[in-house]
Amino acid sequence: MTGITLTAEQIRNAPAPVRQWIEQEASAALGLAPRTPAAAPPQAAHLVACSVEDMASVLEHIRGVFPAVNVLFELGRPGISFGQPAVMMVRLMDILHHTRLQDVGQVMTCLEMINQALTEVKKDPSVRFCGFDNEGHCLIAPQTQVSIATLWQTMMERQQAAQEPEADSRVAPAA
Repeated sequence: MTGITLTAEQIRNAPAPVRQWIEQEASAALGLAPRTPAAAPPQAAHLVACSVEDMASVLEHIRGVFPAVNVLFELGRPGISFGQPAVMMVRLMDILHHTRLQDVGQVMTCLEMINQALTEVKKDPSVRFCGFDNEGHCLIAPQTQVSIATLWQTMMERQQAAQEPEADSRVAPAA
């Protein structure tokens, strides 16, 4: 048997599939998960590919709940593409870390709020924004991830455009 020691920085900088493999091996060694990757659950097949307009409507539904908004935009980051048809996988622990929530239960509550908002937007109780696997990943449709990222970018561009006239008005006219 050969052992390898990796620093936290080396693991963070490793390609996503390598990080996923390390996570699976560590979980299996601690008895937390099986060594073989779990297949995407049946609910992943029913994920809705959301448009930018869908995501904007969902955002309007959850706007007053800052942690849920934070979780929504966290899912705009690129994830690991998995399976056929493809789904994006994002670790719940990464969402927890980036949103600075207290525990995975809070992340799950926010994701359920987003799922509920989508059912209201689509007027269909069977649609799902996200699903989950047995290894602690949130699964979303790749188009949904792109739509969230596009919504974020659009919002930032609007914010910047709104601030530009203010900056221009603060500049004193030349004498």
